Amino acid sequence: MNRKYTNIIRYVMDEWLPPSIRDARWFMYPFFWYWFKGKNIELYMELKKKIVNMTDDDVSNMYRELDCRAGDRPTDSSEESLDYCIANFAPGAKTLLDVGCGRGYFIKKVAKDAPGLALTGCDVKEHVDLGSAAYTKGSIFKLPFEDGAFDIVTCQHTIEHLVDVQSAMNELKRVCKKQLIIITPRQRYYYYTLDLHLNFYPEAYYLLKEVNMPGADCKEISGDWVCFANKN
Repeated sequence: MNRKYTNIIRYVMDEWLPPSIRDARWFMYPFFWYWFKGKNIELYMELKKKIVNMTDDDVSNMYRELDCRAGDRPTDSSEESLDYCIANFAPGAKTLLDVGCGRGYFIKKVAKDAPGLALTGCDVKEHVDLGSAAYTKGSIFKLPFEDGAFDIVTCQHTIEHLVDVQSAMNELKRVCKKQLIIITPRQRYYYYTLDLHLNFYPEAYYLLKEVNMPGADCKEISGDWVCFANKN
């Protein structure tokens, strides 16, 4: 389902419905059944409880095997937020790493719209076809790259799914030489969320606190927070 439409649906459900209804299991169950195509409904509905007892491999396997209607769209990010990222890449950058690259939509867009960058994608899948870009399998908690290996490091629609955001953020900063770009949805907390989010960023403050870099700046674009932080 197109991100623009899911943003509208989410806004109506999260902002207009009383929380006692919006976050009721009986109300959300049909939505989960539809979104996840009738598979693993108990796990996904109770993920916020269950994930604390899951290993990193359990979580990686869950996402590798995930089959939901979000997979019918090419990217979770809005086109507007991606265009904004590309238009504001650090001057003189030569290398870019996209962590949590998924099927490579952003990497391929960068290759087309900002040629000249050496591109690398990283995710938990065994292999992703990124065209002319390189792909490396790896965990965001232990990225298989040297310190400062990439001028630009991007991470989109990923940190909201993590139990330990700070460990992941430290790794993103470690491999970044010039510019770190984080994209995450602007969303208020609910227990039953179809997107399996564990962390929520209703205001820029919460994301800036996670990034924790001097001069970091957040801008809301089409339902996304786009956060830029430069390393001195």
